[in-house]
Amino acid sequence: MAEYSPMMQHYLATKNEYKDCILFYRLGDFYEMFFEDALIVSKELELTLTGKDCGQEERAPMCGVPFHAAETYINRLVAAGHKVAICEQMEDPKQAKGIVKREVIKVVTPGTNINTLGLDETKNNYMMSIVYLGDNLGVSIADYSTGDFFVTELAGGSELIDELNKFAPSEIITNEYFAMSGINLEAVNAKLGITMSTLDNWYFNEETCRNRLLEHFHLEMLDGLGVKDYTVGIIAAGALLTYLYETQKSTMPHITTLMPYSSGKYMLIDSSSRRNLELVETMREKQKKGSLLWVLDKTKTAMGARMLRSYIEQPLINKDEIIRRQDAIEELNDCMIDREELREYLNPVYDMERIMTKISCKTANPRDLIAFRNTLEMIPHIKRIIGNFKAPMFTDCFNKMDDLSDLYQLVLFAIVDEPPISVRDGGIIKEGYSDEADELRNAKIKGKEWLSELEMREKERTGIKNLKVKFNKVFGYYLEVTNSFKDKVPPEWVRKQTLTNAERYTTDELKHLEDVILGAEDKLYSLEYDLFSEVREKIAAEVVRIQNTAKSVAMVDALVSLSVVATQNNYVKPKINDKGIIDIKNGRHPVVEKMIT
Repeated sequence: MAEYSPMMQHYLATKNEYKDCILFYRLGDFYEMFFEDALIVSKELELTLTGKDCGQEERAPMCGVPFHAAETYINRLVAAGHKVAICEQMEDPKQAKGIVKREVIKVVTPGTNINTLGLDETKNNYMMSIVYLGDNLGVSIADYSTGDFFVTELAGGSELIDELNKFAPSEIITNEYFAMSGINLEAVNAKLGITMSTLDNWYFNEETCRNRLLEHFHLEMLDGLGVKDYTVGIIAAGALLTYLYETQKSTMPHITTLMPYSSGKYMLIDSSSRRNLELVETMREKQKKGSLLWVLDKTKTAMGARMLRSYIEQPLINKDEIIRRQDAIEELNDCMIDREELREYLNPVYDMERIMTKISCKTANPRDLIAFRNTLEMIPHIKRIIGNFKAPMFTDCFNKMDDLSDLYQLVLFAIVDEPPISVRDGGIIKEGYSDEADELRNAKIKGKEWLSELEMREKERTGIKNLKVKFNKVFGYYLEVTNSFKDKVPPEWVRKQTLTNAERYTTDELKHLEDVILGAEDKLYSLEYDLFSEVREKIAAEVVRIQNTAKSVAMVDALVSLSVVATQNNYVKPKINDKGIIDIKNGRHPVVEKMIT
């Protein structure tokens, strides 16, 4: 049997390392898939299945997608429950000796997808780690797109199923012993469509998990996180963090804290009650309209929408906490002018949490930074208004909210108002931010003037009235002459290309100008990329300040939404009794009222 070609040998070796993933293998301008992966992807994405000669008698099944449009296809595969390993070219194919070096740069899974096109901005995208050891269940939950990270321990299967229905994770990882727990997740999985993976035992080694948490949070002891009593929970959290490190090939600086919680802190709602109450979606159509969330959600930001959803899915049972929330809403009701002004300032606010994750993971593009800047412009106004409120929740928000004016000024000074999406095409950095960039930009502009002068001069000298200096990426700059003026071309011009209706030429002077202009252009684009990366890194270094501010803005938005709904519908502030008696008079159903009006 003939050997596989060198490229295919490397493909198969890489695929062997990522057996449970669809491998997107970069070949030039395409990501290609082969063999079983090609069959799956061609069916899922309705792509044409072709073949590739790989050194064998039979051609390997193959399909591919353009690299510049890959995110759309990856989102579709991940939404269908697949994991996608992206194998990228790590060197310029023109300069490579032999086979081009390639590496898997990240694995996109349902729980780690941060592409905004693949996520519902109003919902958290949770993934869950479940560890079963004897009678103990450790659970850790993370939203990689926002940096939220939680840990708890549960008493048994019914509590676990309640947590699953509450958080509705898109992905679950478990240890091998979980199969022996007797907990059946099939019914939950059929409803939620969760991607489930059983990982190797080394992920759940207690010492490895502890060390992973200590290293990530730069601690010497876990006491600093308040989780030392969560023995099995620590294993779940460490395994989840290790899984993220393995798949994302990143240190994940946006995951800044691990929050322990007790499931008893919130009202326990079993899956049947949760479904029948139609808290966030209707029972039959699975739509927001007709649910309690549909009535209460008047939020202006994606962050506020996610926080309001969490309020509804995790009702408080602590009396003091409930009263704190009521007092904040009551104060908003009494200050309607301030409340409406807050809504005006909240309206332009983008999703700070998810933009911050992209910045931390170095995937944010220039337009993300402009969205970030526009958001930061609103923060001082929001902080000023809540600074006048007396309710403890607003005092907390005010203290945690940073106006981030230094970062606003940084982006305002550095990035042009309407930048391109690509970080490699230049046109990103504002004039005045970098002397070196300004010098290169001037050289580029002057070069264009020199070309215009050359064109005018050669027109006059040769009498070729329609002479044009043009450019393309293949031939660079050239003089284009239509066939009707071909006889006037000077003998010293060098032919570059023949077209149907024209000829293209170059001259020594044009070659020199090309070197100057393209040299300045290449240096400028490279410098702009470096400067942009520096700005992005400066913002990433302030992740804790930004995340605290984002949470405060989200809370303000959620409270404002509840206040708006309360005043619009004439809701009253309920009194809390602890006598265990329910006596409802003239009761109203918020959803039914809205559905019949």
